Amino acid sequence: MSAFEFPIRVYIEDTDAGGIVYYVNYLKFMERARTEMMRSLGFGKTSIFSVDKMFVVQSVQADYLAPAKLDDQLRVTAQLIKSGAAYLQLKQEVFCGAELLCRGEVKIVCVDKQTMRPSVMPHEIRQALQADS
Repeated sequence: MSAFEFPIRVYIEDTDAGGIVYYVNYLKFMERARTEMMRSLGFGKTSIFSVDKMFVVQSVQADYLAPAKLDDQLRVTAQLIKSGAAYLQLKQEVFCGAELLCRGEVKIVCVDKQTMRPSVMPHEIRQALQADS
């Protein structure tokens, strides 16, 4: 799958007292990029939550390389690197211009809403992800 890109502007609420992006907000930026990637494939939040399944983060690893600052225009990527019947693993990066600020990997698991145990992803989602790879 090619890398999906999503633009994000840094607002004051994203920064700490020093005017740089607070570290946890990079994870929020990555979440937005993943959500918009799924929306671009035809699966907005309402369609994903309309079935008896949902997606949860199982693990995340992030490396912070350089700070983003107030009013920076960022580009956040999401790229599927591996998938199984019940999970997705994505590589994500945050850039300001050509400079890589943060990189990470996120493993998302499809779970049954009632039991919260891993469950096979809906066929339509798996098919759309495979078609885009």
